[in-house]
Amino acid sequence: MAARPVLTIPESELSESFIRSSGPGGQNVNKVSTAVQLRFDVVNSPSLNDYQKTRLLKLASHLASAAGEIIIEASRYRTQVQNREDARLRLAALIEEASKPPPAKRRKTKPSRGAVERRLKAKSGRSTIKSLRGRVTDD
Repeated sequence: MAARPVLTIPESELSESFIRSSGPGGQNVNKVSTAVQLRFDVVNSPSLNDYQKTRLLKLASHLASAAGEIIIEASRYRTQVQNREDARLRLAALIEEASKPPPAKRRKTKPSRGAVERRLKAKSGRSTIKSLRGRVTDD
């Protein structure tokens, strides 16, 4: 199996802005903008082919804007550097998932004639057993 070529997104296609993080952290939360908002314009990206673009927008529909831009917010860590790395890794994982080939279509199958006959024989056998469990009558 051949390895897929490595896809690299140029820095110029990404835009980052730093925002104040929510949640615990004391006074630091109110003063320092440590959360990262990473934006990637999928629709206008020359790095991705059409299949990757449509699949990426479908996979990340909850992160995509109406203009076809994916916005990832990372505020898991308390430093800008770690949050920046986290956002980029999440974008890379999304792009990698979108680059996979589509799964094979499921083909409908029918059970073989022998399998159908065995199933029906087993059913009639169970029916006979259960019918013999009734009340015993004198003939």
